[in-house]
Amino acid sequence: MLVTQKHRIALISVDGDPAAEIGQEEAGGQNVYVRQIGEFLADLGWQVDMFTRRSHPDQAEIVQHRDNCRTIRLKTGPAKFMGRDDLFDLLPEFVQEFQAFQQKQAQPYSLIHTHYWLSSWVGMKLKKLQPLVQVHTYHSLGAIKYRTIDDIPPIATKRLAVEKTCLETVDCVVATSPQEQEHMRSLVSTKGHIEMIPCGTDIQRFGSVDQATARKLLGIPPETKLVLYVGRFDKRKGIETLVRAIAQSELRGDANLKLMIGGGSSPGRSDGIERDRIESIVRELGLSDITEFPGRLDQSVLPNYYAAADVVVVPSHYEPFGLVPIEAMACRTPVVASNVGGLQFTVVSEVTGLLVPPKDDAAFAKAIDRILSNPTWRNELGQTARQRVEIGFSWSSVAARLGQLYTTLLHQAAATVPVPTPAVAATPKKEQVAA
Repeated sequence: MLVTQKHRIALISVDGDPAAEIGQEEAGGQNVYVRQIGEFLADLGWQVDMFTRRSHPDQAEIVQHRDNCRTIRLKTGPAKFMGRDDLFDLLPEFVQEFQAFQQKQAQPYSLIHTHYWLSSWVGMKLKKLQPLVQVHTYHSLGAIKYRTIDDIPPIATKRLAVEKTCLETVDCVVATSPQEQEHMRSLVSTKGHIEMIPCGTDIQRFGSVDQATARKLLGIPPETKLVLYVGRFDKRKGIETLVRAIAQSELRGDANLKLMIGGGSSPGRSDGIERDRIESIVRELGLSDITEFPGRLDQSVLPNYYAAADVVVVPSHYEPFGLVPIEAMACRTPVVASNVGGLQFTVVSEVTGLLVPPKDDAAFAKAIDRILSNPTWRNELGQTARQRVEIGFSWSSVAARLGQLYTTLLHQAAATVPVPTPAVAATPKKEQVAA
């Protein structure tokens, strides 16, 4: 469905820079999602501008990705990294900068697709200031997050209120899994329009190399039994559960067993602090000799790590979708994941991997051991996983479905624009008639 000319649209991701290097603090699935759908929508003919906040003085204002796709960093608050919970007070400035950029271009956006609750506030404000269609993707629900942490931040009340208003008032909210859609209805609001469109992955990049070749490239011996984690260092990602599961594994004494924990870290920031905590647990459990921390894995090498692994583990306490499972599955690697949220949708237990209760060290240990102990079954799971991703989770199919949604909403909006009523001729006076 190649269209030479379409509406100009804006993807707004205040806190998640689409041009950021994946693996940096608070740079993960949301950043990948926005960047990928932006590029694939551009391939379909849409004019796509992706807006985010400038978080470093050396960052370029505009990053061109494709002819019709670019990232635009708006000056909002100090040009430095700030945690998501500290950005709300800066949102009015973001709105002003967005409008200033739009006016400078002299071409208003007909549709905006906002990402995460901060951006939904921006979108709802813009919708009051100009005619446009707003689509929103949550990426994470406060109603779920605040159930999984003990220290509830002061911003929680504001976030919950904004998420509720968003669902009830924007043109459409996109749920990325049936589970997320159900949570929206049961925990946020029974009102509002929801469409279910999953996240995707690049099936050409992920799956382009086999296990033997990947291990040769990475210097990993063929006989290694490799367990891999990929993601941010965050307590909610459940890395501690994985480490303790490896300590309980029946294969603990196997000289070929290896745990690799891949992800970015920033000294002094929350992810660096969490990495230090995980490393201390690794030492405490005597796993230092079999555990490796390769650091940030950029997109050029990430497919090799997925392909080299025997199993990828996603022990998150909650995920609305989770890109790591489908990236691993695209590389023909089975996944052991927590039986929560969107992971229940992406991973089919006993078919593409295994689902186990979150925070259950023993259950994760048993599931990992089952796959590592049966290479033939492991390969069968991996092959089925690849087929599942090809059918339902390619970025091209996701972008096409989003494009169809945008088109439908824009047509509906155009149909509801009031048509000026023709002026009714005044009743002629008697003398005019007589004349």
